[in-house]
Amino acid sequence: MPVQQPIERHTISVIADNEPGVLARIVGLFSGRGYNIESLTVAETDASAHLSRFTIVTSGTPMVIEQIKSQLDRLVPVHRVRDMTLGGPHVERELALLKVVATGEKRVESLRLADVFRAKVIDSTIQSFVFEITGATDKVNAFIDILRPLGLVEVSRTGVAAIARGTEAM
Repeated sequence: MPVQQPIERHTISVIADNEPGVLARIVGLFSGRGYNIESLTVAETDASAHLSRFTIVTSGTPMVIEQIKSQLDRLVPVHRVRDMTLGGPHVERELALLKVVATGEKRVESLRLADVFRAKVIDSTIQSFVFEITGATDKVNAFIDILRPLGLVEVSRTGVAAIARGTEAM
């Protein structure tokens, strides 16, 4: 019986031309092969060179992750693919906006927890708060989970942004 390879979560950064259709080609690569994208963040990072950075979080066996990276690297408008998870020390952050509808003790408790998690109140009404939290995905998930019983009604997340530590650039 073959040994099952572990499923690993990887953050992959891709530098590609900022042109129509590139996002569709990258997403199509994943969907066409049955791979899931857990998080996708895209923005132009160099306007003069017309380059965008895609930060993709996906999970799979080491063999699947290697296939994904290899196939991404072969796409024509892609200049560089880097597996941040294997590439050494890096920083990952995510931003989330969370709406809590609560009164009384639940309202007070949500404010106290926001302080503990270093979340900011960015909107407030008599019946609701909108909190902004930035941090590692685990921190954002923990804050979401702890707010659920207090009246969490809506969540909007940016997805993961990642960058290597030190002097090396993509």
